[in-house]
This record gives sequence, C-alpha cells and structure tokens, in this order.
Amino acid sequence: MSHPVLNNIELPATDMNATKAFYSAVFGWSWTEYGPTYSAADADGVEVGLSTDATPAAVPPAGDESSIGPLVLLQTEDLGAAISSVTANGGEIVTDTFDFPGGSRFHFRDPSGNVLGVYRIDET
Repeated sequence: MSHPVLNNIELPATDMNATKAFYSAVFGWSWTEYGPTYSAADADGVEVGLSTDATPAAVPPAGDESSIGPLVLLQTEDLGAAISSVTANGGEIVTDTFDFPGGSRFHFRDPSGNVLGVYRIDET
C-alpha cells in the first residue's frame, strides 16, 4: 500500500501580483495561472499554490512567528544571499538567523503576511 506524499503547499495571497513577483524574484519560481484566484509554481517537485480565496493567519506578536501553524521551510546553501533577496524584494525578516543542531535558519514574512523560513545545513 502506498502512502500519501506531500506535493503541494497552498499559501493565502492578499495581493496575487505582489506575492507572485516576490517569490519569482527571491526563489526564481515561474507561475501557472489556474484562474483569477489561484496560481501555482513548481518548486523542485513540490507545487506551491497562491490563493486569493484563502484567509491569511492573523499577524502574531513579535517573536511568535513560528507558532502560528505549520511552518514551510526552504533549504539553501547561502543564507546571506537568501536574506538579501528576501529584504530586497519587500519581504520582512521576522526571526533573525539562529543556529540549530546541524544548521542555521531565519524566518521571513512575504507581502501577503505568510511566515516561512529558510535554512542551511552545516557541512561536516
């Protein structure tokens, strides 16, 4: 018996054009339009959908960004470049880079208010 496979993450988009432009600039994603309220990008085998029909979570108090629900994490080899790209394209760093066993990560808020993280695995 096969098990379900995670292959799609859907994020609310309060401003579809600004949110697509942000992720295109930061991560190089290209979008497929599925109507006026939904667009999706293939992020290395995981589809990331943006929906203007979804409701963003309420903005949490500062420091509580990773307690609002599931946290989407993206892996990179260069955290500095990722931070620069996020901030240069209108994202907000909400949790500065911190170390965890085996790596480092930071959290950011996109133009629609979604909080995601970017992490790097340390070479051993």
